Amino acid sequence: MSELREPPFAGNDPVALVGEWLDAAMETEPNDANAMALASVDADGLPNVRMLLLKDIEADAFVFYTNYESVKAEELFGAGKAAFVLHWKTLRRQVRVRGAVEREDGAQADAYYASRSLGSRLGAWASEQSRPLGSRAELEARAEAMRERFGENPPRPPHWGGFRLRPVEIEFWADGAFRLHDRFRWSRTAPGQAWKVQRLNP
Repeated sequence: MSELREPPFAGNDPVALVGEWLDAAMETEPNDANAMALASVDADGLPNVRMLLLKDIEADAFVFYTNYESVKAEELFGAGKAAFVLHWKTLRRQVRVRGAVEREDGAQADAYYASRSLGSRLGAWASEQSRPLGSRAELEARAEAMRERFGENPPRPPHWGGFRLRPVEIEFWADGAFRLHDRFRWSRTAPGQAWKVQRLNP
């Protein structure tokens, strides 16, 4: 089932291959095929990891969204780098990505925010993400206050938007019998440069 048996690979474009694998996973995964574990580090170099959703694959980047005042965003802004992993149990495949991150808070972020459910849009206003919360009732009261303030069409909060990760390393893993997996790593020294691909021991 793996298209990673031997190089060369069509187009030698690992970002496009991530898209192909994600499309295949959309047909088989029962929930959130685009769920990814995003890793960042704090100012002391201590790692943090959490699950969120990959929302867009561009020609040379991956885009996700969050609260800019969260611990996650603070770490992303501080280090300017991140990594994530996509794992699809049904397909027995995994993709690992590392690279530089940049802020995306323009028209693209506006369009994605507008596409979300009303409850999610109001929640982006109500949640002071990562900060202490006295009770759930307090959070629900803030959400209702935002509904009264904005009605059915809340604008995108200034503290909420996207990040674009521009990869310098993408690794594909496909399950093989007896742990003889297929594993290939694409790498480059900086975004925009040519990729180099290498088979790795599983």
